[in-house]
Amino acid sequence: MKRYILAHDLGTTGNKATLYDDQGTLVSSAFFGYDTKYAQVGWAEQNPEDWWEAVCASTHELLRKARIGRDELACIVFSGQMMGCVPIDRKGQALRDAIIWADQRSVEQTEWMAKQISPEEVYRITGHRLSPSYSAAKMLWIRDHQPDLYAEAYKFVHAKDAIVARLTGAFATDCSDASGMNLYDLEGGEWSEAILQAVKIDPAQLPQVHHSIDVVGEVKSDVAEEVGVEAGTPVVIGGGDGVCAAAGAGVVSEGSAYNYIGSSSWIGLATKAPIYDPAMRTFNWAHLVPGLFSPTGTMQTAGGSYQWMRDQLCPLAVECAAKLGVSPYELMNLEADQSPVGARGLIFLPYLLGERSPRWNPNARGAFIGLTMTHKRADMIRAVLEGIALNLRVVLEAFLDQGATIEAIRVIGGGARSKLWNQIMANVYGRVILRPALLEEATSMGAAIAGGVGVGLFPDFSVVERLTPIAATTEVDPEAKAAYDRLYKVFEAAYQALVPIYDQIAEL
Repeated sequence: MKRYILAHDLGTTGNKATLYDDQGTLVSSAFFGYDTKYAQVGWAEQNPEDWWEAVCASTHELLRKARIGRDELACIVFSGQMMGCVPIDRKGQALRDAIIWADQRSVEQTEWMAKQISPEEVYRITGHRLSPSYSAAKMLWIRDHQPDLYAEAYKFVHAKDAIVARLTGAFATDCSDASGMNLYDLEGGEWSEAILQAVKIDPAQLPQVHHSIDVVGEVKSDVAEEVGVEAGTPVVIGGGDGVCAAAGAGVVSEGSAYNYIGSSSWIGLATKAPIYDPAMRTFNWAHLVPGLFSPTGTMQTAGGSYQWMRDQLCPLAVECAAKLGVSPYELMNLEADQSPVGARGLIFLPYLLGERSPRWNPNARGAFIGLTMTHKRADMIRAVLEGIALNLRVVLEAFLDQGATIEAIRVIGGGARSKLWNQIMANVYGRVILRPALLEEATSMGAAIAGGVGVGLFPDFSVVERLTPIAATTEVDPEAKAAYDRLYKVFEAAYQALVPIYDQIAEL
C-alpha cells in the first residue's frame, strides 16, 4: 500500500525533505543546503539548479535512511519560499538565477506600477500593498533590464513551482503563492485582469492557479531515476512556506494565530475574510485551507539578525559550541539571559535587509541605539532578541487595531526553541505563548497534510489538531510586560527619528 507522503520544503537556506506516514507520523527527514548570492546591496538571488540538486539529493538520502521503497510513496508535495521570480522555458528550465523574496532591487518598477494603477486599488484587489518584495515588480525589473530574456520566458513561477514543472511538465502554482505576486485577485480567486492590463503583463506567462490539495501531475519517466522516485508518482502542488507553516502549527480555524521565527519572521492568523488595514501595514495570503485567508505581517530579518550576531560578534560561542556538540545559539541564549529586561537601555533595530511589514521601507537599516561603555556582549545579544520581538509587536498591534481577538500565539520555527526568546515574546506581546511539539517541521507538516488530503490519506485539514500537541506554555510576566510597554514606545520613536537618515544613507 502506498502510505507515505514525501514533503519538500524549499526554504531560504536549503531544502528539507520529510517523510510522513498515513497517520501523520514524522518518519524521517533530510536536509540539503544551498547558497544565496548578494551581488549588490538589496539584491538576493539563488540558482534553481541548486534547488533541483537539493530535491534529488535529499530524496535519495531520505528514502535510504527511512528504508522506504520508492514504490511506497503515495505522493510528493511541496512548500517553498514565497514572492520570488523564476523565469522558466517550456521544459521547466530556469533562464536565469531566481530573484528571491529578500530582494529589494525593483524600487523603480514599484514606483512605475503605482503610476499605472492606484496602490489602494492594488491593496483591495490583492490584499497586499505594492512593494519590491513581490513578484510583479521583480518581473518588471527583468523586463526593463533583460528584455530578451523576459520575452523568452514561457512562465514566471516560484521556487516550488519551478521544481514541479521540471518534475511533471505542469506549469502550476497554488492560491497562496499566487497571492504573493501583486497580480492575484484574492477574493475572486484568479489573476486580476485590471492589474495585468495596467502594468502590461501577459497572463499567458503566468502559471495556472490551483488549490493546495490539487494533484497537478505525475513524476515524468525521464526524471524519475534522477529524483529517486517512481515514474507516475502523484505530485500535489502544496503551498507557500508561510501558509504551510500556519497549517502545520494548527492554525486552520478562524481566530487562531501563530508566529514563525526563521530567517525572516511573521505573525499570521486564520480568518474567513481578509483583514484590510487602512494604513496597509499588514497583508493577506490565501490560506492553505481552501476558503480561508491568512492575514499576516512579515519582517525581513528575524533569525537572520540573530545569525548576523552569531557570525560577527560571537566567534567564541561558535568555537565552543562546535567542541561541545551543541548549537551556538544555546550558548548565546545563556549569555543573553545574564542581561536584564531591556538590555540595560540598549535597543536594536533589526533592519539588516530593509523592511517589509509594518515599515515597508527598503531603505531601513539596522542599528544599535544607546550603546555605552558599560554595555557587554550579553546586552547586545539580548537587545537583538528584544528588537525582533518589539518589531513584531508592531504587526500584532495592527491586527488588534482592526478588531482581531488574539488570546494566545503559537510559535514555530528554529527560533521557537529558545525558552528565553519565548519569554521575551510573551512579555512583549502581552500574550500567552504556545510552543507545539513540531517547530521547524511545522512547514513540512502543513505541506504533508495538503498532500495527504489531496490523495485521500487524510479526510481534511482538521487532522492537524491531533498531530500538533502543545509541548510548552509560556505565561506573561506582568512586571516585565510593563517594562516592555515603556521600551516599545522608545523603539517606535527611534525608528521614526531615523527614517530621514535612512533616506540620506540610500543616496550616498
